[in-house]
Amino acid sequence: MTEPSAQPSDPGREQQPQEADRLRDILRAPGYLKVLSFSALIGIPVSLVAFWFLVGLHKGEHLLWVDLPHVLGWDAPPWWWPLPLLLVAGLGVGLVAARLPGAGGHIPASGLHTGGSTPATLPGILLAAAASLPFGAVLGPEAPLIALGGGLALLFGGLARAPATPQATVLLGAAGAAAAIAAIFGNPLIAAVLLIEVAGVGGPQLFAVMLPALLSSGIGALVFTGFGRWTGLQTGSLGLELPTPFPPLDAADVLWTIPIALGIAVLLYPALVAAQRIAAYVSAGVIPRTVLCAVAAAACAALYSLITGRTPADVALSGQATLGRLAADPHAWGVGALVAVLLLKGAAYTLCLGSLRGGPVFPALFLGAAAGALLAPLPGLGLIPAVAAGMAAATAATLRLPVSSVVLVVLLLGGSAMMPIVILAVVIAFVTTELLPVRPAVPPTPRPENTAAR
Repeated sequence: MTEPSAQPSDPGREQQPQEADRLRDILRAPGYLKVLSFSALIGIPVSLVAFWFLVGLHKGEHLLWVDLPHVLGWDAPPWWWPLPLLLVAGLGVGLVAARLPGAGGHIPASGLHTGGSTPATLPGILLAAAASLPFGAVLGPEAPLIALGGGLALLFGGLARAPATPQATVLLGAAGAAAAIAAIFGNPLIAAVLLIEVAGVGGPQLFAVMLPALLSSGIGALVFTGFGRWTGLQTGSLGLELPTPFPPLDAADVLWTIPIALGIAVLLYPALVAAQRIAAYVSAGVIPRTVLCAVAAAACAALYSLITGRTPADVALSGQATLGRLAADPHAWGVGALVAVLLLKGAAYTLCLGSLRGGPVFPALFLGAAAGALLAPLPGLGLIPAVAAGMAAATAATLRLPVSSVVLVVLLLGGSAMMPIVILAVVIAFVTTELLPVRPAVPPTPRPENTAAR
């Protein structure tokens, strides 16, 4: 009687139990469970600090750009208003970068980062953000929030005697950053997804796997949406039936998304390269060159106001509030104002990315929305699909975080009807940006003069 032949081994079957056992070992480790418990507790104070930090930034912005002009007799800031404010911003950030530990946080031209912030760097991060954002820097608060959350988590973890291992430090920092970033986006999902991609979990293989999955899911959504509308049949979906003003997508919307995303990625590339060169320029003389770049950004806002007769706040500041007004009434801008805001806010954004402190997300969203509104009159292209494609492409090209870009834009739109357009635009813009020549490296954050000898 012959013995049964040996069955060929299945590497997939062998790997799955090993990975499952490894995960159980990690979850059962006392150190990990302690870190998990501390993360839950740390999320409360970090979220509270992040909330009041954002409230303070908002109040400061409103005071400087709305209340103070009204007190002085203007209905809106005059054209020259950004010049003294951004002069103060440049001087403040330059002094913080030159004198305080951590140099006020990382340079925004290098993108979003986790880690690197410690309790000792928190004062500089807070001061640099307070000097930049309310005074008109064309940046958002997300990068300071990530650094603030990570530093606070380590501070509270030390006070509570959390495990001090390298793994525990990384996990606590990530937990604090996620709690803080959820405050600005108002959603824990985008915070978790953003931190996964920013931290580089999975490395290049993660992006290589995600891109086909994103693209196929977007095309699949188009197919299911089209067949559902054409046949009147439903397959069921995991979602709520919410009333939305979104129009149904058609072939023209999809086809126009391709050149829009490609064009936005190609046009943003030189601006981002220029921002990194500006960062290198500023690093050679932090205080005077930071002031010079901030005043140049203010000049862009002042020139925009002189040309269009609109408020210079359209160009200055992050664009978070202006984005809502643009989306509500894009026809109030006109072609000339949209072209001017794209050129001059884009220039100011480039200058601020290389010199001041803040995050790149909200200005990119605004520039993408403005580009979409400008291109919406193209034959067969709807306004909402154009704005959705523009925001998605600009965010993906700037952040180079594809899944985060999809989640963020869909969350901002308040519905999933535009998700196929958003996914298509993100994938095209991301791939285009990655295939363009490698950008020059951003120089390291300058070491403070008072700590350089330590």
